Amino acid sequence: MQRRDFIKTGSIAGITTLVAASCNTATPDKKTTGSEDASLDDFELNEVTIDTLQQKMRIKEHTSRSITEKYLKRIDDIDKAGPKLNSVIQVNPDALNMADAMDKERANGKVRGPLHGIPVLIKDNIDTGDNMMTTAGALALEGNFAKQDAFIVHKLREAGAVILGKTNLSEWANFRSTHSTSAWSSRGGQTKCPYVLDRNPSGSSAGSGSAASANLCAIAIGTETDGSIVSPSSVNGLVGIKPTVGLWSRSGIIPISKTQDTAGPMARTVKDAAILLGALAGYDPHDSGMIQAETQAPADYTKFLDANGLKGKRLGVEKSALETSPFMKTLFEEAIAVLKSKGATMVDVDVYGQIKQAGHDEFTVLLYEFKDGVNKYLSNANCKMKTLADVIEFNKKNEARAMPYFKQETLELAQKKDGLDAKEYLDAVKNTTSITRGVIDKILQDNKLDAIIAPTNGFANCIDLVNGDYDNGYSFSGPAAMAGYPHITVPMGYFHELPIGLSFVSTAYDEAGIITLGYAYEQASKKRVPPKFTKVIV
Repeated sequence: MQRRDFIKTGSIAGITTLVAASCNTATPDKKTTGSEDASLDDFELNEVTIDTLQQKMRIKEHTSRSITEKYLKRIDDIDKAGPKLNSVIQVNPDALNMADAMDKERANGKVRGPLHGIPVLIKDNIDTGDNMMTTAGALALEGNFAKQDAFIVHKLREAGAVILGKTNLSEWANFRSTHSTSAWSSRGGQTKCPYVLDRNPSGSSAGSGSAASANLCAIAIGTETDGSIVSPSSVNGLVGIKPTVGLWSRSGIIPISKTQDTAGPMARTVKDAAILLGALAGYDPHDSGMIQAETQAPADYTKFLDANGLKGKRLGVEKSALETSPFMKTLFEEAIAVLKSKGATMVDVDVYGQIKQAGHDEFTVLLYEFKDGVNKYLSNANCKMKTLADVIEFNKKNEARAMPYFKQETLELAQKKDGLDAKEYLDAVKNTTSITRGVIDKILQDNKLDAIIAPTNGFANCIDLVNGDYDNGYSFSGPAAMAGYPHITVPMGYFHELPIGLSFVSTAYDEAGIITLGYAYEQASKKRVPPKFTKVIV
């Protein structure tokens, strides 16, 4: 369950009920309008992959600078003008200098790896020790220029990537209010879904999802506590990988939960996501949740890409996914048929039926861990806010700008919590992490399964700043999020141009296994379609 759902409901009840939207909800008799500008599909780098960009630089058809310039112009044309996606909260003023440096290295015979010279957008809750702020979309954190890079940003630079800029997000990673609208922040405003512009691209890594889908960058990075990588990836027609908690470092990332937080790749293909996943994995002694150095992950996940990787595999079909809306169910059944045609065996399972208590306790865990983590982050941050209490007070004093549509009751609930030694917290975290891990592992082992599958989530919500987000019918992010287990989503199909993804979930550090499954499904189905910037479903 995504945070916007359990904040409102406090449980996983109702995940299979499709609730009508307060604006144009897709129904069988509704159609879509044309795009804002048909020429948007003529962008030279549309749907380009990392391999193709490397080939273009290798044969000198392009340089990193010329590629970076094209993406910067694309941001001007699509994000700031035209459809005005509003996905990029800040362009990196040093992007072209970074590109020039990588071109110079290439000219001297040095290529660092597959990310050398590749433009990447990162979410605005990830520290960069440069001329960009890190604010989690909050006006309260304006002026927060980090003292140093987050560990994964250091890894990006080490790999030779060009940091193109930072993306907008649901403010405080969608952990501010029970009535929030995903993809809105007080600093960045509202981001749009590039498929249908009156829809939001889901939270909280909304800007990364919208930007990568609209070809504003080669690849993007999001962060997730529960659903914030896989959900925006799903509704924006992307591949998203939420790694096992501990595979990627969290140091230098504005936190919500030490037990559930992780950053991860968002890309248009499984291969590109796998390239980024391997490049940024690495042991960080400053993150106590990291796996130990001697058990480091593979440096190259692309070796697990196998178009025949479904043959002989056993997949658990989540029961609740067959009880959802008829449109989602049809796409899921079509995906199951593809999986079977490639040699996979299906077994019915019931994950959600066994983790009800975990669903009730998750929000409690996040409230405690958010207060503890944010206070620690702000105590060393380069901004005026030094505690969560300071943020709450700032928002009250600047209510017209900071809280024009929804308030901060979630921040206030977190502020009331005690420390992480409180019995309420200890009991709740045991019920979420331990129970969910036990349920997933037992289902996998008892049924000899390679992964569990389900639709990732429902179709994109309409943007509604008055009423906030509504229940879009389904979410399968909760089990892997609470367990801290790996989760990949791959495009599964469309309903009235609205994408939806197929999820593969497995046990701890089985990224290789789900990448194999996701890639084989991707190659068999080929469901990724670039957005047309449709104005509205009418």
